[in-house]
Amino acid sequence: MSELLSVFAAGRDAANAPALRFGERLYTFAQLADMTKRRLAALALELRDGLPCMLVGTNTLETLITLYALLEMHVPALLVHPRLTAPEHAALVATAARAGPVPHPDAAAIIYTSGTTGETRGAVLTRSGLLASAAASAANLGWRNDDAWLLCMPVARVGGLSIVTRCLAARRCIVLTHGFDADLFPEWVARQRITLVSLVPTMLTRVLDSHPDWRAPAHLRCMLLGGAMVSPRLFRSAEDRRLPIVVTYGLTETSSQVVATPYAERFAPANCGAGTALEGIGVRVDQGRVEVRGPTLMAGYWNEPALAPDAWFDTGDLGELDSAGCLHVHARRADLIVTGGENAYPAEVELALEAFPGIAAAGVFGVPHDVWGHTVAAALVAESKPPPDAMLFEYITRQLAPHKRPRHVCYLPRLPHAPSGKLDRRALAASAPLLRPLSPPLGAPDSPDG
Repeated sequence: MSELLSVFAAGRDAANAPALRFGERLYTFAQLADMTKRRLAALALELRDGLPCMLVGTNTLETLITLYALLEMHVPALLVHPRLTAPEHAALVATAARAGPVPHPDAAAIIYTSGTTGETRGAVLTRSGLLASAAASAANLGWRNDDAWLLCMPVARVGGLSIVTRCLAARRCIVLTHGFDADLFPEWVARQRITLVSLVPTMLTRVLDSHPDWRAPAHLRCMLLGGAMVSPRLFRSAEDRRLPIVVTYGLTETSSQVVATPYAERFAPANCGAGTALEGIGVRVDQGRVEVRGPTLMAGYWNEPALAPDAWFDTGDLGELDSAGCLHVHARRADLIVTGGENAYPAEVELALEAFPGIAAAGVFGVPHDVWGHTVAAALVAESKPPPDAMLFEYITRQLAPHKRPRHVCYLPRLPHAPSGKLDRRALAASAPLLRPLSPPLGAPDSPDG
């Protein structure tokens, strides 16, 4: 089992099998093993006992070879996002220096995440956890001999890292690109005969907007969509084009996916929320909070106590399980808006707003209020020109309970997104000075409780 993450073992098991396509070059597992062997010699001079190796996760051949070498040496990789600013990078280096050695012999990678508290913490992902995650994914999607998984998201994030470990363990091919490009995406899929791809909803939206006539070729058998809520409009567009969508929900601390659309339902994914629990993973909702446990869970946070075996981990997300076992995620705890003692989930309000004709995208956040604590505000992107306030007000009055309705709105050319493609809610709050009241008709109540 331990050899599943060994590129040397892959070089023996599947020497001539395609392992990596990058640009115009195709590398076999035997070739990757040879390059990794050469990298080991240089790495041996750079490493210090017990300490992780800091690796900037650019999507390059050199990054993957270094990652394979670290897996071979059982040295954890401290993955650094390539888009960090100089001060952010310096802060991470300082934090790592204070943390010291990693006391987990099975550690494979450390990825910094905001966790459930909003504070940056290093999640220690283990080899066994990554392999369990790969097995859970394979139990849902299966593998074909001609599978090629497009890696266009950063290797430094768990979504990118998990593609590397899944394909290595299964001896299947990665198609690596420097990053995501909506204009080139259909060409990549066609020329490289991509069968599997992982995207966040923003990426897919950009592809469909850039290529109104694009249809997925028959060889593209699955598009994993995770990292954020999927809007009804995106679901409709995907179904209209017969795109094979598997919605997935996961987090860094669980080595990627926790639940996913069953593969057999990939042409009608909207029926199952964020999906059902993957094989071997436990999911429950306790007092509205999503908790998970199982073999994919991290060892713990770096320089913090290890998690107990079989412990339930509070994801920090709010949701519910329906009678069919489908998980519906409402919001991150940090995103929750409490207004007049009532909870408003930004994702729920965003989905309602994006279903209104003329609204292309919505970002919802709370603004302080002397009486209600906070009220709901929305930054909107119009499809062409903003719809009349009266029509929008009438619509949200029908669709949303009083405490969930946006009291203030503004229109932006586009919503801010983090490098991962997720909505950047901290940056979104910076649009507060642009807000204006969404005025109700005369005589309508003007309070979150209606």
